[in-house]
Amino acid sequence: MMIAIIDYGVGNLFSLNASLKKIGVWAKVTSDFDEIRAADRLILPGVGAFADAAEKLRLNGLDALIKKEVSNGKEILGICLGMQLLFEESYEYGTHKGLGLLKGRIVPMEGKIPSDLKIPHIGWNSLNIKKNCPLLRKTKDGDYVYFVHSFFAEDADESLAATTMYGIEMTAAVQKDNVAGCQFHPEKSGEAGLDILEAFCRKEGEK
Repeated sequence: MMIAIIDYGVGNLFSLNASLKKIGVWAKVTSDFDEIRAADRLILPGVGAFADAAEKLRLNGLDALIKKEVSNGKEILGICLGMQLLFEESYEYGTHKGLGLLKGRIVPMEGKIPSDLKIPHIGWNSLNIKKNCPLLRKTKDGDYVYFVHSFFAEDADESLAATTMYGIEMTAAVQKDNVAGCQFHPEKSGEAGLDILEAFCRKEGEK
């Protein structure tokens, strides 16, 4: 089995790769179309601004490739900004189109959370699991994971898998069919994060 970590110029790719090595999963950081097509599963990481990331995916045709591979049934996991890109659009300093693999939109925390809370939201928060899904099959309700973000997914009811509380209830993890995402960083979330990566990379009984 090979996991392709999609390299489009944004994201802490190598700490993610190191976490996958820790659980014995072979992954390749790549932007090569043939390698992405040959991979068993895809991970879309990302940090930074939505518009810049979406534009980088479009400029090199990775957006169309990702959508085609997912439409063919390949599983994908978006992490942090990578998760946000899976949605229809973002209102991060304007309106920007996402990949449209999940219904919902990305909105700013500003004006929605209590004014005494800091933005970005940085730190450990617990997960409130909303549904059973493959991504969270090894995760316990209340497990703590590590967040760094200023925007979050809204109207994501169709795919909502877990939330977290930061002044308000926010989307923390999503899954619908072969499309999954984490707003938090599993590669920075200790054993709980490794459990989530392993659940994505290996189905039950899979080696």
